[in-house]
Amino acid sequence: MRERGGWRRARRVGFEAACVGAGVVSAALLFAIVAATVWNGFDALSLEFLTSPSAGRPGEGGVLHQILGTIWMTAWAALIVSPLALACALVLELLADRKTARLLRVLLNALNAVPSILFGIFGYYLFVRFFGWGKSWLAGSILLAMMIAPTVTVSWADAMRAISAGYLETARGLGLSTGRVALAVVIPQSVHGLWRGLLLGLARAAGETAPILFTAVALNGVDALPRGIVDNPVLALPYHIFALSQDAYDPAAAAAAWGAAIVLFALVLAFFAASLPLRLRAHEEARR
Repeated sequence: MRERGGWRRARRVGFEAACVGAGVVSAALLFAIVAATVWNGFDALSLEFLTSPSAGRPGEGGVLHQILGTIWMTAWAALIVSPLALACALVLELLADRKTARLLRVLLNALNAVPSILFGIFGYYLFVRFFGWGKSWLAGSILLAMMIAPTVTVSWADAMRAISAGYLETARGLGLSTGRVALAVVIPQSVHGLWRGLLLGLARAAGETAPILFTAVALNGVDALPRGIVDNPVLALPYHIFALSQDAYDPAAAAAAWGAAIVLFALVLAFFAASLPLRLRAHEEARR
């Protein structure tokens, strides 16, 4: 018995040590990436860099239009994915039986695992070739919405699941239909799950390059914000960094790429920071 107890204790200690080690390595990698980005790009940051458009030559001008384009596409992605996520979450938690709900979660996980470049290729053949949109900001927004749909849906569904059973029983006891229960109880009580999922999803979407590479973005020569849908690309920070990195041997282009990377990192960090209070609220509700 002592040998068995000692073996269990050793396994527990080993598992805890492995978890701590993984956390330390992850934190060290994050710190190294942030430090390298700030070290190489800090000199490029200035008020002019943030408030002026990019020029014709790589590395000249600022990133104002790229910031606006990134925010524009992510905002539309949020608008597109919200009703889809609501419908899927309601099906998962209110309408589907256990087997169907399990299948839907498997499909959502499969969608979440699709490489982003495949979204880009799919969008190219659907929107550019089949629909004839050319490069369109709306195509990019739809693809980003598809990418973050699993995150938003699961987050909202988990918030619905955390609603006290007493609320639902009381609503059904009053004779409310499933639709009225959803409108009066489920959605208002779980809407924080939408915001949490959206902020986490948009943090990912803001940094994606592959889905918008073939469908939605240009390097230069477009307006700050689009004036239509067809043949109306936008500028975006991820693609701007990608394009500048192709001229990394040019010191000006390299410096501008690092500076744009800091701006993109700050944007992503803002989404994550905004989602933190909602994630803490979810953990508190899970403990109840």
